[in-house]
Amino acid sequence: MKSKGILFLSNGHGEDAINCQIVHALRASAPNVDVSAMPIVGDGAAYRRSTLPIIAPTSQMPSGGVFYMNPLYLLKDLGAGLIALTWQQLRAVWTHGQSCDLVVATGDIVAAGFAYATGHPYIIFLSAHSSYYEGRVDLGVILWQLLCSQKCLAVFTRDALTAADLNLQGLKKAEFVNNPVMDYLNSTAKDLQLKPGVRTIALLPGSRLPEANDNLVLLLQLVKEIAANSTLPVQFRAALVPSLMPQLDDIAAQAGWLHREGKLIYQEIKQPGSATAATVEVICYSDAFADILQQSNLVIGMTGTAIEQAVGLGKPVITIPGNGPSFTYRFAEAQNRLLGDSVQVIGTESANPEIIQQAALAVDRTLQDKDYLETCVKNGLERMGKAGGSITIANYITNYL
Repeated sequence: MKSKGILFLSNGHGEDAINCQIVHALRASAPNVDVSAMPIVGDGAAYRRSTLPIIAPTSQMPSGGVFYMNPLYLLKDLGAGLIALTWQQLRAVWTHGQSCDLVVATGDIVAAGFAYATGHPYIIFLSAHSSYYEGRVDLGVILWQLLCSQKCLAVFTRDALTAADLNLQGLKKAEFVNNPVMDYLNSTAKDLQLKPGVRTIALLPGSRLPEANDNLVLLLQLVKEIAANSTLPVQFRAALVPSLMPQLDDIAAQAGWLHREGKLIYQEIKQPGSATAATVEVICYSDAFADILQQSNLVIGMTGTAIEQAVGLGKPVITIPGNGPSFTYRFAEAQNRLLGDSVQVIGTESANPEIIQQAALAVDRTLQDKDYLETCVKNGLERMGKAGGSITIANYITNYL
């Protein structure tokens, strides 16, 4: 009997991760299904870690896939071969799609368009749209038609509000089954070298290099400000992508810190009321993301999906705008609308000394606001839902096949 084939499409790093969550669940319920992937944006690192075959060339473009944030990056992407790459990917999807029984797309109009181009039935996890942004989601004419197509079997939304909104607009196939990004975030009992009774702050500089390098330098400046002015004892743990770990020597040198075996160290912090200088450490891990999130009391982030996960776990989040191309004020402000009161955006421009000082005060104030911390737990559940979304979508796929 011929095995069934599924092609997973995605147009973003977070979208790659969502598809990998669904594949993980699918492999448990339907281990004999042939699965392949096409990351339209980026190098598909999440797929490679999940041992999924990638059917076409990939490339890390200058914009990181977010050139809509700044039209100049579109020009850079075009200069880096975006048109030729997209054509190669489309040809691969057309060819490979002929042997597939179902296409699973995660993202926005780009992923939906690729799915439609295969000519095969498809389902979509609509990760990039939410009614929380503007109160009523506007998908535009083309995406609306792609979702209304008879080939589109189901539309899964990122939150319950969006599903209800789309149902009212006439798209009855839209439903919310919880958000897959909240799956597989259980602690693995990783030893984070935490001091008991001391509040833990997680640092999330993002996954796109070289932007993540620059973000981590800014976060280290903020750490110094927090350590110098905090009225509470705090400790810092950074969750980094593996490709960032080899850069720590250069990052430490750029920020004026020391690097010793995964620890970033600064030795000249003078705390209020003390005549002696204290040492502050940031201990970095590339294999403890879920543990760091679970055990943190507050998150400082400059990234996308990881902040959504932090909010879903009920954590308060402080963000400072970076220099981009991805995590800018425009992105952070939109993220705040999406995720609600759990996220505090400090500053309306790229972080400078004044913004960093304001962020440090916000961190100290937030850690002592018990009512606000309780609000973050309720808000996270409303905005992100519970775990189990990937299993529900995988079961839908299995039943269809």
